[in-house]
Amino acid sequence: MIKKTFAKNGKTCRVTFTISAGHSAEEARLCGSFTDWTENSLLMTKRKDGRFSVSTTLKTGQTYYFRYLLDGTRWQNDEAADGYVPNAFGSEDSVLQL
Repeated sequence: MIKKTFAKNGKTCRVTFTISAGHSAEEARLCGSFTDWTENSLLMTKRKDGRFSVSTTLKTGQTYYFRYLLDGTRWQNDEAADGYVPNAFGSEDSVLQL
C-alpha cells in the first residue's frame, strides 16, 4: 500500500510505503531510484501485526522506481504501485508517480 500526502506548496510529497503481513520476512528495506538502489537504504519498521512500513519525503513532478528487499535476499514489488517497468535483471520495478 502506498499513501501519498502532498505538501501545501505542492513541491514535495510524504509517501508512506507499507507491505502487508504474510511474507515471512524478518527485515524489509525500501530500495529505489531515490536511494540509488542501495541495499542498505531505508529500513522499514516491522509492526506487531507483521506489516512493514516506512515514510519518506520526495519531490513532486517526478517518476520514481522502487522495490522492497526482504531479508536481504528476496525482491518484491508493491501491489499498489502506479505501474511497473522492466528492469535490467529480467524482472520489473514498481513505479511511483508524484
